[in-house]
Order: sequence, then C-alpha cells, then structure tokens
Amino acid sequence: MKSSIIIVSFFMIGLLFGYFEIIPIPVIDNDVSFYVLCCLMFFVGLSLGNDSHTLKRFKTLNHRFYLLPLATIIGTLVGCAMVSLLMPSRSVFDVMAVGSGLGYYSLSSIFITEYKGAELGTVALLSNILREITALLFAPLLVKYFGRLAPISVGGATTMDTTLPIIMRFSGKEFAIIAVFHGFVLDLSVPILVSFFCSL
Repeated sequence: MKSSIIIVSFFMIGLLFGYFEIIPIPVIDNDVSFYVLCCLMFFVGLSLGNDSHTLKRFKTLNHRFYLLPLATIIGTLVGCAMVSLLMPSRSVFDVMAVGSGLGYYSLSSIFITEYKGAELGTVALLSNILREITALLFAPLLVKYFGRLAPISVGGATTMDTTLPIIMRFSGKEFAIIAVFHGFVLDLSVPILVSFFCSL
C-alpha cells in the first residue's frame, strides 16, 4: 500500500507541475514518456531475467494452477466489456485497454498515455491502483466468500510483489508460489494486451 501512495503522490506532484507550468512545455513535448517507458521495460525484463530460481519453482506447480492467470485475464476483460456498456463516451477497446493493466499501474498507464492520451492514462493509473488496494484491504473477505485463490486473481500482476505478503497471510504460505507464477505471467501479458487494445 505504501508503494501505491508514493505513486499517487508523484502523480499529484506531476499534475501540480503541469498546472503551474513549472517545467517548460518544450521539455514535456519531447518523447520523454517514450524513453521512460523504454527504461521501465528494460528494468522489468532485467528483474524477471535475473531471478533464475523462479522458473525452476514453477515446475513444481500443479498443472491446473497454470490456468489461473488465463482465468484472471478473461474475467477482467469480460468485466471491462460489460462496464463499457455503461460508458457510451468510451469504446469497449479503450475500457479493455485500461483493464489490461491488470494492476500494473506504472507500466500500463504510461503505455495508455502514449497511445490514447493523458485522460485515459490517468484513468488507467487510478483503476489499477484501486485494484491493488482492493486486494490488500479485502483479502480476508475474498478468502472467506470466494476461496483462497480469489485474492490472487484480484491482485492481478501485483501478486508477485506488493500483494504477496497479504496473500500468504490469508490464503496460506502454500499459495505463495501460485501467486508468484500468476504475477509473473500477468507482468509479461500487460504490455502485449495493452498495446493490442490500444491499437484497435
């Protein structure tokens, strides 16, 4: 939750800087966000590639848990398609692009801002932070009413890092490797899915 607050704080500072024109417009008009995105993708790849033990641990998983990331993606996209019916000002693909962030707010919001503009990028940032906060705050209720896999699915891409401790606490330590696998697959899926729906 602390990381979410830090991200939102930087976002608010950016809003204030933009509103009061503290940073000159020519600096912003350059492809700064594109270069930040490239750096972010490099470090995501570096962190995933650097952990050789993760791939080995995935081999110990029960094969039916390999379907959990797919179920999370399908459930999220179906939910987004349904919500888009209540938002006539936005296309179903815009809403699905936001949902395709799967909780990975830093990456997805930059992608969507680059493709679709700052307004939808802001929506993506806030909706994905809300997804993480929901997993953190409501994990006990999710386990009680929907089962021990529910916080993992709700957590989306965050389950291999920020929401992992809360998942271990309420779902059980035996679900840690499932959560890491789930987050790993969704981390890899986010840039592909967001780019795809933004291009439609």
